[in-house]
Amino acid sequence: MDRYPTTIRCLPPWVFESIKLHTFTRMNTTNHTLKLYNSLHGKKEVFEPLESGHIGMYVCGPTVYSDVHLGNCRTFTSFDIIYRYLLHLGYKVRYVRNITDVGHLTDDGEDRMAKGAKVAQLEPMEVAQRYTVGFHDMMRIFNNRPPSIEPRATGHIPEQIDIVKDIIERGYGYERNGSVYFNVRKFDSENPGIYGQLSGRVLDDLLAESRDNLKSQDEKDDPADFAIWMKARPGDIMVWKSPWSVGFPGWHLECSAMSTKYLGTTFDIHGGGNDLKFPHHENEIAQHHGACGCSPVRYWLHTNMLLLNGKKMSKSDGNTITPVELFTGASPFVSKGYSPMVVRFYMLQAHYGSPLDITDEALQAAEKGYRKLMEINKILQKFEANPAAYDGSETDSDRAILQLVAEAYAGMDDDFNTAIALAALNELGSFVHKLANQQLAATDVSPWVIERLKTVFLTFIFDIFGLLDETENNSDNGTLEGLMNLVLDIRADARTRKDWGTSDKIRDGLAAAGIAVKDGKEGTSWAKI
Repeated sequence: MDRYPTTIRCLPPWVFESIKLHTFTRMNTTNHTLKLYNSLHGKKEVFEPLESGHIGMYVCGPTVYSDVHLGNCRTFTSFDIIYRYLLHLGYKVRYVRNITDVGHLTDDGEDRMAKGAKVAQLEPMEVAQRYTVGFHDMMRIFNNRPPSIEPRATGHIPEQIDIVKDIIERGYGYERNGSVYFNVRKFDSENPGIYGQLSGRVLDDLLAESRDNLKSQDEKDDPADFAIWMKARPGDIMVWKSPWSVGFPGWHLECSAMSTKYLGTTFDIHGGGNDLKFPHHENEIAQHHGACGCSPVRYWLHTNMLLLNGKKMSKSDGNTITPVELFTGASPFVSKGYSPMVVRFYMLQAHYGSPLDITDEALQAAEKGYRKLMEINKILQKFEANPAAYDGSETDSDRAILQLVAEAYAGMDDDFNTAIALAALNELGSFVHKLANQQLAATDVSPWVIERLKTVFLTFIFDIFGLLDETENNSDNGTLEGLMNLVLDIRADARTRKDWGTSDKIRDGLAAAGIAVKDGKEGTSWAKI
């Protein structure tokens, strides 16, 4: 009996090549050797999840006492791309990103949430809600997907108290006057090589750089020890009952409690900004070992800092720019406003672990690059191959295109290197232009390779890179609406504080970007000019 029916045998060769496309695509999204730069060991390692096909990932979220800053946006956008790529590879990912709404102290020992509440003359939970909503708005503006779970520190006080109990029971915690401290010296002597491994320095060096806001308290046994439960002081607002005192948990303890609850005692990936390595993540590791005798995470990933014109951003030095100022152009550091997708595209041009320097010139170049990529994709998606002219043979152009596709994936497999993947897409764009300009004949690229190219562009641009096409007339209405709501809310807050300089700066920046703002009795409205 004939293996294939006559109707199938009569189909043109390109149909069978389409089967290659689907097979090739499936192979490309399931058989990958993914390497991650593990900050804990200071080298790239082949990624192997604890459970095949499943990944648990925890990223330290914002402390919601003020507007999210641009450096935060880079960190969360970087992990959004990592999340997207892991999903693209077929993993089932539980992505947990917390909200810190208690326990993160300032340098003078005051809870950041309580301080923000006093400044705004609001209840701490009002402050938390206000800035959490603003954070979510900003994540939507950057087109970041929401995490699987977003726990709040204040919703997990019992879990944090239980961890403190476990640490005390294992001999690494002690109580002084209602506060509980982690005994770093004892832990280090009994578990050598763990404390300091993440930051790559010895304990005495870490002490010199410690930002622990309780290091000056004489009730601790050693300056290295850090608080895991703090007794409330007169005037503290956010407090809870515990076996030791009425007080609140230590900042480092919160992430240990929330990550453990939703991802287990040991999970796959823990991420955050490079500035969190010490003391936050170093103390997380210590207290986790202290509570259960095991390592919390297999792979630690850290994003690097944002620079502004080659210098570290600093409010005190005036060398800073907010996301809203970047979007509206209401800053002396930029000549105009740049759309959220242009900023996201700019972030793609550097590896997440490398510093990224924000300059007006670089953003202008990114804007051109972003628009060029979108235009190439439009040309490609409209291009139609000529199946009738296809004889089934592989061409030199086919091999070159597929090699570049492989390079794009290889870039992402190499510690999520978006810069390499983006460079490969740009090179693929030259083939698109040659096809459109007929510099390449219709027979030079196989129909199935053209279809593969279309799929790759759509997948990388929109699914993995998370870009939106703002060059379409109506495609960015939702993003613009969300952005304007956030901008006008910030401006309204400035006007309430009688900060007319900031209010006028935002209004003038929007006007320069083609958006008119009108203040009236019923509120503020806006319209495109």
